[in-house]
Amino acid sequence: MDKLRRVLSGHEDEEQGLTTQVLDSSSLSFGTRVKWFAICFVCGIACSILGTALLFIPGSGKKLFAVFYTLGNIAALASTCFLMGPVKQLKKMFAPTRLIATIVMLLCLIGTLCAVFWWHKNGLAIIFCILQFLAMTWYSLSFIPFARDAIIKCFTGCLN
Repeated sequence: MDKLRRVLSGHEDEEQGLTTQVLDSSSLSFGTRVKWFAICFVCGIACSILGTALLFIPGSGKKLFAVFYTLGNIAALASTCFLMGPVKQLKKMFAPTRLIATIVMLLCLIGTLCAVFWWHKNGLAIIFCILQFLAMTWYSLSFIPFARDAIIKCFTGCLN
């Protein structure tokens, strides 16, 4: 009964540890979660746009593009953690319906940075960025009911 009273009075958060509060998105107010989602998402878009603009700089433009584009995608992906919490986000990311898209997306994020910094292959980094975009799009479509099916039907209709 005491636990119910604490929950109803709002004192439940005081008993939760800091880690629990951070991992559980419900400990943040809805307004705070939406604000931080928007801030993180806009930063991600800004990084991606900046990276695209830096692509045309002679010399290290392709490296800067790959880094900023990848950071933008990471920030955009991380922004959804504010809406549902990191643990729930990870569970949804690795659900069977999104598993392949998640793995491809993460491999492309890592591949882009490896291509730029260790392998010094700018062309490969751009290919990985394109694959990042496609994997992120396919991953995002999985949250819209029947969106993937509609895209598949559209492409098969165009190809036939």
